[in-house]
Amino acid sequence: MKIFYSNPQATPTTAKKAATKPLNKSLNNHLNNPSQNASKKTLNTLENILGYTFKNPSLLAQSLVHRSFSRSHNERFEFLGDGLLNFIIAEYLYLNLPELEEGTLSNLRAHFVCEEMLHEIALELNLGEHLILGLGERKTGGAARASLLADALEAICAAIYQDAGFEGAKLVILSIFKDRLNSAQDVELREDQHNFKDAKSRLQEHLQSRKKPLPLYELLSIDGKDHEQYFKIACIVGKQQTTAIGTSRKRAEREAATLMLEKIL
Repeated sequence: MKIFYSNPQATPTTAKKAATKPLNKSLNNHLNNPSQNASKKTLNTLENILGYTFKNPSLLAQSLVHRSFSRSHNERFEFLGDGLLNFIIAEYLYLNLPELEEGTLSNLRAHFVCEEMLHEIALELNLGEHLILGLGERKTGGAARASLLADALEAICAAIYQDAGFEGAKLVILSIFKDRLNSAQDVELREDQHNFKDAKSRLQEHLQSRKKPLPLYELLSIDGKDHEQYFKIACIVGKQQTTAIGTSRKRAEREAATLMLEKIL
């Protein structure tokens, strides 16, 4: 069942301004070409999958544009969607799991909005088929890249928020996460709590409990083009060091911390 919203008061002033911004020529041509992976017809298919019909479809189109395709890409949408997802999931957990303490709630929220979870949901929504990528990015498998799909899901959530307002976006997002959120208490009870903590938190707690120096994270290099950068990070604990590469500094730090945990435990 599709969800329609028509209350203009639900949309923030800034969102109205963003919604009226015209599409650039290259994106408009792309959407009007039925042979493309993300034409207007396939966007309708994505709306059906999401269970939400946009009043302003250009917002959905914009949320699917990768930096490799156009300067008018979806990264600002990603920023907004990231904050939106964190709040909506946090509120749900706070209201539905009143017996859990702050630390456990934080770990559960991190579990539900981590890249792995967002990537999993993006695959279920077939987002890779709808992404608007530059030719080089598509040829190198960008449509299947976990980080890119997770970012696109965040951007789509931001697009829904700008089109429907906060309450409308919350309804759609909770619907998308429904099955996973319903299992939140079972997950919390059956799994060791530390599994919900990211590697950096676990490493820091491990070192603090043993009164050892806290880890240092050092950026060693940044490689690749502007739209496809790779960060090399070193995690340093005393005289020990691990290195990892990721598509963002944060991801590289997490991976380096994971390797350090494996090394010292």
